[in-house]
Amino acid sequence: MKLHINATRMELLKLRKRLAIATRGHKLLNDKLEGLMREFLSMLKEYKGRRILVDRELPGIVKLFILAYVTSSKNRVIMALEQSKTAYKFTLKQRRILNVPIPYFSVPKDQSIGQKDSIHNLNNIIAYSFLDTNSELDNAITRLRDFFPNIIKLAEFEQSVRVVAKEIGKTRKRVNALEFSVIPRMKEDLKFIRNKLDEIERSNISRIMKIKDILGKG
Repeated sequence: MKLHINATRMELLKLRKRLAIATRGHKLLNDKLEGLMREFLSMLKEYKGRRILVDRELPGIVKLFILAYVTSSKNRVIMALEQSKTAYKFTLKQRRILNVPIPYFSVPKDQSIGQKDSIHNLNNIIAYSFLDTNSELDNAITRLRDFFPNIIKLAEFEQSVRVVAKEIGKTRKRVNALEFSVIPRMKEDLKFIRNKLDEIERSNISRIMKIKDILGKG
């Protein structure tokens, strides 16, 4: 027995409006969920490709550093690394996908290694004397700086995938709550109110008929 529901026509109208809003909200959230899933699959594909690239190339660069370290003077390697330090500036910004803020890194073109308008030659990359180091270290430093933007983009897509996946989980919970709990409960309450109102109406009609019958006999 639904003691918490007022079986009145006013309550019936209110509940109908709430049901219409909940149904519309469910559709919008479901559309958002489908859109997020499409974006997620696209991001995931891009992320996997970049992850494969980094996993394939980065170990080779690390091996070059190790080889340079074991075939050259430790102090010379450390000095060369210190002299080849470069500030790599980028800004963390946001873009929105279906009103979900997605992080991305904005890198100025003049320092984005690998782009056409970048300063990209060995003299600008290496700031120490070649006479003090071996070719492995020179190659390792050059390759790492060339490859560094790929590591940044991998971090960007990894975080984006996490954000979208989290939003998908939240949206799916809200869709399921509306679809399997809120909307069915509202429909059940509407049915209960309608039945009560019909019962009251039948009772009133029966009472009126009895009164007419009594008056007719009088």
